[in-house]
Amino acid sequence: MEGLFDGLTITDFHGDAYRNIASLRESQDLFDDLTPSPEGWQAAIDLELSTKPRTYASHQPIIDRPFEEAAFNEAIRYPFTHWAKTRYSDGSFGVWYGTDSLVTSIHETVYHWRTHFLEDAAWHAREGVIGERKVYLVRCDAALLNYIPKVDAFPALIDPMPGGYHLTHQVGARIHHDGHPGLISRSARCEGEIYAIFNPQVLSNPRQLCYLTYRIEGGSVTIERQAGDLLMRI
Repeated sequence: MEGLFDGLTITDFHGDAYRNIASLRESQDLFDDLTPSPEGWQAAIDLELSTKPRTYASHQPIIDRPFEEAAFNEAIRYPFTHWAKTRYSDGSFGVWYGTDSLVTSIHETVYHWRTHFLEDAAWHAREGVIGERKVYLVRCDAALLNYIPKVDAFPALIDPMPGGYHLTHQVGARIHHDGHPGLISRSARCEGEIYAIFNPQVLSNPRQLCYLTYRIEGGSVTIERQAGDLLMRI
């Protein structure tokens, strides 16, 4: 940890970050395996809604629609209510991750999709496997610690092998403890930048940008924004 917090600069960030999450392009009924009756599906949905706490309160409740709450929960709040072990968290608190561009978000999520989700299921090389994604633009207004100048001296900030995330977990724990809103660092997968946010209060105005489809094809991953229209290959 020595030197990781010495001489850090602050980036006064006011702009959009790209949030790339797993999401179906077309909705599916999650209760159709419980009952064949549409009335039964609706009863299950009503029960779920009646027991689910409200996590977003609009300042304009008459004007704003329920889909704003859904977008807020999906694009912003989820990692703060569903803690997980990630690059900057040991699982004892939540961290939200965004990127500086759509391309950076694709490189980051393709890597994790292949090396974590698909490898766990032994599907990382299975031809034709598909993953569907949704990308949001999310406004961020925060003074962020800039770790990009530290990457050369501390390569484990972006390349955790072989020691895992031990170093970045220490950084994240310190930032979380001290109450800093977040940090900027270099992407581990491309030349872009990533944002790790520890305080949801600095995030706002989620807007859906696009859907993406990832597909294992010929040993690589193809990415489509529109069906049949190749955006890039990794």
